Amino acid sequence: MTSDTASRAWVIGAGLAGLSAAVRLAGLGWSVTVFEAAGQPGGRCRSFHDSALDRTIDNGNHLLLSGNRSAMALLRDVGAPDPLIEVAPARIPFIDLGSGARWTLRPNRGPLPWWVCAPGRRVPDTGLADYAAALKLRRAGDRTVAELFDGPPGSARRRLYERFWEPMAVAVLNTEAAAGAARLLWPVMAEILLRGETAFRPCIARTGLSESFADPAVAWLEARGGRFRPGVRIRSVSFGDAAVSALNAGGEAVAVAPGEPVVSAVPPAACAALFPDVATPAEYRPIVNLHYVVGEGVALPGGLPLLSLIGGTAQWLFLRGDVLSVTISAGVAEAGLPHDRLAATVWEEIRRAAGAAGPVRSGPVPPRPVPSCRVITEKRATIAQTPAQ
Repeated sequence: MTSDTASRAWVIGAGLAGLSAAVRLAGLGWSVTVFEAAGQPGGRCRSFHDSALDRTIDNGNHLLLSGNRSAMALLRDVGAPDPLIEVAPARIPFIDLGSGARWTLRPNRGPLPWWVCAPGRRVPDTGLADYAAALKLRRAGDRTVAELFDGPPGSARRRLYERFWEPMAVAVLNTEAAAGAARLLWPVMAEILLRGETAFRPCIARTGLSESFADPAVAWLEARGGRFRPGVRIRSVSFGDAAVSALNAGGEAVAVAPGEPVVSAVPPAACAALFPDVATPAEYRPIVNLHYVVGEGVALPGGLPLLSLIGGTAQWLFLRGDVLSVTISAGVAEAGLPHDRLAATVWEEIRRAAGAAGPVRSGPVPPRPVPSCRVITEKRATIAQTPAQ
């Protein structure tokens, strides 16, 4: 659709989905207005200044890979200036807290994944045949990730499941592998892993998620006549002739002319309130993030800005400046823990990881007392991506 028949377009929600839709519409010539109930854009991909830490932190950490076409297209379309720190060539380091084993995934260039044949590039104590099981994703049906990939205790299949498939599934689906729909991993395989090293590079927001994504998108829209209206909740949607005819924008009646597109990019609960006839998922999963101020001169084991931990509470560590951030996806139990207890548990795991890999700074290992920490829990971060939903 183009703007031949109407000039205005309306977007409800200024998360990355809503902003991406708004940018696409504006690129086609529409005059776009974006409504956002919160006071800033970005949704669950935003940053803010935390007064207790006196640092800019993200509300949640996101493992972004360079092969994510949608995210990279948004950055390209709005001309975001130098928004990401990219790990090139692609490397993702892991530490198993139980065994102390360390390894780094290092995919090769090109679509043929010969890296799974090289012991130094793949998960240790696994073989080529174990990776061939990935082809089952295309016909996974209603099986869960665990049902598709887990194996007997002590087997190479179990090791690959625990050290690759399970952490990947939890990170991608934000759903425990025992419940997560395996078939939803196939698009990720096709978009990332089967395109080689250049699509597998981890990317981290250079300053913050807002500065990298939302702020440049809003600035780009406004420079082209678009409007961003923060703090304005769409309370209801009116219909006429099988199309949206009006929006109740914070008590203001906004008329929608025939032919003007309206895009809803809101979470399922908000969608159900606006569009009662639309079936929405009813089950959710949380994400818990912790942000520690660790001081200058700290480096993660392996010298990269990220690290995956296996066998503990913490799953992913991200280092930006002197803030060490931790992600716990599908953290149902962790979401209910007292913050000080959770911060202490995770900090001890970080110390164990440092001990498994040697010193993490040019001086001593981080001291035992837990440093200043902010815990952020998104209780309904995503839907539960189960076969039923």
